[in-house]
Amino acid sequence: MITPAVSRQTTAFVLAGGEGQRLHPLTRIRAKPAVTFGGVYRLLDFTLSNAVNSGLRRIHVLVQYGSLSLARHVRRGWAHLLTDDLGEFVDLVTPQRTAADRFYAGTADSIFQNVSLLQDERPDHVVLLSGDHVYRMDYGDMMTSHRERGAALTIACIALPRELCTGLGVLEVMEDGRVVGFQEKPADPIPLPDDPSRSLVSMGVYVWETETLVRRVADDARRRTTHDFGRDIIPGMIGSDPVYAFPFRDPHTGGPAYWRDVGTLDNYWQTNMDLVEPVPQFNLYDPDWPFYTYRPQVPPTKTVFAMGRRAARITDSLVADGCIISGGRVHRSVLSFDVRVESYARVDESVLMRGVHVGSGARLRRVVVDREVRIPAGMEIGFDLERDRQLFTVTPGGVVVVPEGSALGEEPAPGAIPAG
Repeated sequence: MITPAVSRQTTAFVLAGGEGQRLHPLTRIRAKPAVTFGGVYRLLDFTLSNAVNSGLRRIHVLVQYGSLSLARHVRRGWAHLLTDDLGEFVDLVTPQRTAADRFYAGTADSIFQNVSLLQDERPDHVVLLSGDHVYRMDYGDMMTSHRERGAALTIACIALPRELCTGLGVLEVMEDGRVVGFQEKPADPIPLPDDPSRSLVSMGVYVWETETLVRRVADDARRRTTHDFGRDIIPGMIGSDPVYAFPFRDPHTGGPAYWRDVGTLDNYWQTNMDLVEPVPQFNLYDPDWPFYTYRPQVPPTKTVFAMGRRAARITDSLVADGCIISGGRVHRSVLSFDVRVESYARVDESVLMRGVHVGSGARLRRVVVDREVRIPAGMEIGFDLERDRQLFTVTPGGVVVVPEGSALGEEPAPGAIPAG
């Protein structure tokens, strides 16, 4: 864990302004880090929890696109965890348009436009984080490595199959950990020397020397670039500044740790499904490393078995508070707050967000349903993908996504069993 003395000398910036186009329609009206995950969390919660659990107490969350939902969540769930009188905070920072008359033009530009925060706080180090990944990490271990090597920049990295690396930043690293090459979203990722089937990718977790960070973003702001760390700044540092890799390993086993980029709808669905495995790779239940979030004041989950209904059955699933499973069956699924599943309905391998209502006799298979959608009695989704494509988004992996605001009608299908 980072000691309090170190944390006072460190400022964290969390990049949370991305539009997340590959997650549409879930990001149609909200920023990607605000998307619900695991039933009760938002994606941003994992990065913020890692920061707080690591001892970081000065955190700026840089927002831009669709920030209202994220702002409400941070205000409700995070403001009370830190003490302003002790110089602790989680602040949301929108584009001020003082250093440049524009909205954030890229990841590097978002830091450049907020250099004044670093001038006020004078940290020795800046921990720069992405707000849309699922993982558990003690940043203190990485900071120790950064200081011992005398690095200007340290990049957390993990090895993944090459076919999964084309949408990420890929590193080429020497035996001593020095980074000698960096490709942003390459068509042909650099393979590992000892394993041609895998590449080393950036996790979007960086430790910077403050002086280097300020100098680099200021220089980038004067040039015609995309103002992006991965495309412009980091490749330009290779060979001139000491840039090192920090391999992310499981602290218990020493092997590869769990990290997921949920940048696509298929990845989002699969990462939720990882949570319902009998022994999930990603542990939500470690009391020494809690994941914090905002939880609404709703009653406990209830199951119903009565005359005219089949017995409610929930297997291998995560079910948040406020749900009522009224004779329906839920298997390998993740249900957020206030979901209702009526009699004879079936929900399999699906993700239902807050307030979803599944009518009597309806069937869902491999479906993601956004907030407050009512699935009519007898409706089937996920069984005929060609028919589903006429109404919804269907991913390359065959997951159907039903967006918020979908008006599916309330008339029961022919032969449907009425709710009782």
